[in-house]
Amino acid sequence: MSDDRKTAPAGALTAADLRRRMAEREGAKAAEELRRQQAEQEQRKKIMEQFEAPPDRTPEQLLPMVMQLVERAAERGETEVQVYRFPSALCTDRGRRINNGDTDWPESLTGRPRAGYEWWRDHMRQTGFGLRAEVLEYPGGIPGDIGFFLTWK
Repeated sequence: MSDDRKTAPAGALTAADLRRRMAEREGAKAAEELRRQQAEQEQRKKIMEQFEAPPDRTPEQLLPMVMQLVERAAERGETEVQVYRFPSALCTDRGRRINNGDTDWPESLTGRPRAGYEWWRDHMRQTGFGLRAEVLEYPGGIPGDIGFFLTWK
């Protein structure tokens, strides 16, 4: 076995030099990944704060926008339209009840999703519209974003 501490001929690297460079490169990659994760976490935190804040539109302001979505979907022959999307973290059970089709899934909602459900319950249900909640994606095998769909079958 040779000794890595020997000096290399001019213009050549030692194995120790290569290992050190590789370790530095790996350290830089790890530091960049950590910065990326921290920035992503900060962005998620800001989004969650927005979702938890009270809605900034009144039911009267929402109705024309929702009806426009409904009319366009109906013109295409569809019987439902997605009207809202939010992270499963805004459910007390992270979307488990919605994923399992439990009838008490609305009880797990918090923040704006809760307000959205209440808006449907108070303003849309009596006109014959249904509301369906569905997990839209499964990052890492766990419920991710959830969608609310207005239905009119």
